[in-house]
Amino acid sequence: MSTILTMAEAIGRGLRQALPKVRQTVVRKLALAVGAMVEMRTPNTSELANVLPLETERADLREQWLRRLLKNPLIASPVLLEPWGRHALAVASRHGQRLLLSLDQTDLGNRFAVLMLGLVIGDRALPLTWHVEAGPANIGFAGQKVLLERVRDWLPAAVEVVLLADRCYPSLALFEWLQAQGWHYRLRLKGNLNVDPGFGDITTTGELAAGYPERYLPDVRLFNHGVPTNLGILHEAGHPEPWIIAMDETPNRATVLDYHRRWGVEPLFSDVKSRGFDLEATQTWKPPSCAIQSAWIVCCCSWPSPCTGASAPGKTTPAITRPRWKKKLKPKRIRTIGLLKSSLAALCPGSSAVCGCS
Repeated sequence: MSTILTMAEAIGRGLRQALPKVRQTVVRKLALAVGAMVEMRTPNTSELANVLPLETERADLREQWLRRLLKNPLIASPVLLEPWGRHALAVASRHGQRLLLSLDQTDLGNRFAVLMLGLVIGDRALPLTWHVEAGPANIGFAGQKVLLERVRDWLPAAVEVVLLADRCYPSLALFEWLQAQGWHYRLRLKGNLNVDPGFGDITTTGELAAGYPERYLPDVRLFNHGVPTNLGILHEAGHPEPWIIAMDETPNRATVLDYHRRWGVEPLFSDVKSRGFDLEATQTWKPPSCAIQSAWIVCCCSWPSPCTGASAPGKTTPAITRPRWKKKLKPKRIRTIGLLKSSLAALCPGSSAVCGCS
């Protein structure tokens, strides 16, 4: 118990500074909940209730305390994540670098679909904001727009942004939104999209890629609406499918390989899910509560302060020594995440435009 209280005090100091307008009693409760999650590394309310340093001994009242906290609108996911997001974006762009944002989705079994917009730093992505819907369905542009506009409002002035997204996301609405904001993009496309390459008949993206290990097509028109973009195609030997990347800049090998930075989201999802905080074990069945628990995990990863201190995003300087995890982890097969050293993307880190290099 004393360990959780000590952590809660450190976490609370950071949260009070980050959330000065939130009622202090709510901040204290939130710090206790996050401290318990750091200790137990699980969102399971029954397990968390067992270790909460509350006065009552009744397990049902402890769990009720947690469930009420999850329903509190004062700590909705955007409220918790905004200070952390603003700080991370400011630090990542402090020397004029372009910001790389990765848009991706993961499922929590058949219960929730979680859409995440993260900030790519090195080989990892840091979570900025989430959108949760019930069921395993793909979240469309309406959900994407909520996250994109939220992070747009957190950006420092005059910063350049590059959005990376997988092939299930590009849509007419997304292209129009990106062009209206002046954001750069590297969007992977499916092979069945209609495209006017500017020569010959209208064809599909897959037919343009067929038989070409590399191909670069400027000023093509996507969909039946003629969305202007550039295409870069790269098909590595031994891989069943090519990369078909839509971009707003000159297509070449380096700008196509910029897309591989999106892989930084995979370690993030591993940390949040079964290899880390085990978000699948949540006992809530409501998307807003799941979104709040996701935000608690972000607090766990950035304690004692989600927005203060000299540490760069992804690195923290705890005020106290982190405890060893008491939860017994089940042995699991270690899976390879990301690109192999032999892949073309690993050999070339991408364009200097995206990396912020001169």
